[in-house]
Amino acid sequence: MDYVKLYSELLAAEIDGVLSSYEIERLIEKPKFLHQGDLAFPCFQLAKTMRKPPVEIAKEISARLQSRAVGSIERFEPVGAYINAFLNKTEVAKDLLYEIRQKKNHYGDLDIGENQTVTIDLSSPNIAKPFSMGHLRSTVIGNSLSLLYEKCGYKTVKINHLGDWGTQFGKLITAYKLWGKEEKVKENPIQELLALYITFHEAAESQLELEQEGRDWFRRLENGDAEALKLWKWFKDESLKEFKKIYDLMGIEFDSYAGEAFYNDKMEPIVEMLRERGLLEDSDGAQVVKLDDTELPPCLIKKSDGATLYATRDLAAALYRFEEYSFVKSIYVVGNEQTLHFKQLKAVLTKMDLPWADGITHVPFGMMLKDGKKMSTRKGKVVLLEGVLKDSIQLAEKNIEEKNPSLANKTDIAKMVGTGAIVFHDLKNFRMNDIEFVLEEMLKVEGETGPYVQYTNARAQSLLKKGGFEDTNGDDNLAAVAEWPVITELQSFPYIIERAIERNDPSQIAKYVLNLSKAFNKYYGEVRILGDDTEKNARLQLVHAVSIVLEEGLRMLGIKAPKEM
Repeated sequence: MDYVKLYSELLAAEIDGVLSSYEIERLIEKPKFLHQGDLAFPCFQLAKTMRKPPVEIAKEISARLQSRAVGSIERFEPVGAYINAFLNKTEVAKDLLYEIRQKKNHYGDLDIGENQTVTIDLSSPNIAKPFSMGHLRSTVIGNSLSLLYEKCGYKTVKINHLGDWGTQFGKLITAYKLWGKEEKVKENPIQELLALYITFHEAAESQLELEQEGRDWFRRLENGDAEALKLWKWFKDESLKEFKKIYDLMGIEFDSYAGEAFYNDKMEPIVEMLRERGLLEDSDGAQVVKLDDTELPPCLIKKSDGATLYATRDLAAALYRFEEYSFVKSIYVVGNEQTLHFKQLKAVLTKMDLPWADGITHVPFGMMLKDGKKMSTRKGKVVLLEGVLKDSIQLAEKNIEEKNPSLANKTDIAKMVGTGAIVFHDLKNFRMNDIEFVLEEMLKVEGETGPYVQYTNARAQSLLKKGGFEDTNGDDNLAAVAEWPVITELQSFPYIIERAIERNDPSQIAKYVLNLSKAFNKYYGEVRILGDDTEKNARLQLVHAVSIVLEEGLRMLGIKAPKEM
């Protein structure tokens, strides 16, 4: 049962149209302390209409509401300027455990998407450069958002907009022609190409002509030069093989790998559309779209030499994606430093009178730092994601060997724990925050880590096994006093999912599974769950519900939950 909705309807009837039940529902909070009740409504918005202090309103309405108390809501009490509702613990626990038992991993599903399509632009590493920790954030945030949108009834299209075009390829071809050896590149493609890229930038500091050579080779590539195209395709194919190893390790798949090069033949039509709509203006030989009405600087569409830019390409990509997928929302999971670019993109599409422009959504995030500084491929200051994942898996394997050497499937479980630790460490942070990379912190089984949540689930599974639990419609009546903190956490799962999607913020889910784990572990320490009494089966039903929700919460973060650890 939706107790928030029930409370809002009872209150709406009592205040007779001052606020609608929907408006009330949006204002209802969870009290800070459990002894203050289960649901709280702040009376501040009623003060102006009712012309009374909020504290007085809370007292009066609480007294009147008492006559409307129903089976699942026992009573109402004023707490300062709030009207707090107290739920019937036994009834709520019984209803909730039954609901989770019936719905299983579909508990918390929402239908707000109505099967509409959302495209998600994520990951998007640069070809011929290693997949660094800097690319982790877009990858895991975007993947989690995709899972969240699907949970809420949307169809999602995950697009890996590869960085497979641009002047850097002219520089790389120049470096390969000067210093590269085919056999070395074949032997270790990404590392060798990275070394060549770094060598180019070091040499270009004193040999200024190298920058021009790089531009010349890129121009040849743009013009379809056979040698340039052959080298570019080789760099791309080798890079994709390496990237897919990492994606496979993390269990992430994409619906499209259409990168920057895919839109090469789609940019002139978008330029023509802008010209036809009278939006293109000349600015010192360059072509721009002025955005004076938005207080944004002009959006550069073509440079004075006729070259197109990221904005042109992204306009073409947005148009293609709408025509291909008919999205209701198009999300770009791209770093915070690109905020202006995406504001301009949306503004230009709006000026083009495209009705779907409102669905363009930039989901920015902070940086991954190493020793407090941004990682830089150009300067060679980079931490490779594949190496981090492998180190994390090895460390997890070592921990398992020390603590549970007889564990079956140790390799598979170490992979789940090792990769899960890296992903969780990122997603537990609000995406706009910068994150400091410290591997040892990520793998701790205590504290706010992925392994802690996974271990909590494994503990729940162990209890179910020891207790001989069977998922039946047995007795699940609980006094629900000691269990109440866990019950209230389980109850809030659907609301947390809705909040996470409203804010495009997977950290809501990560923080939720941490809170549920803490509540459950406290309960485990205080109550003899396998005690042989009339409530044993009901307690195991609660343990079962906790495991279902933890596994589903972790799944929405892109993390697997081992049954044993």
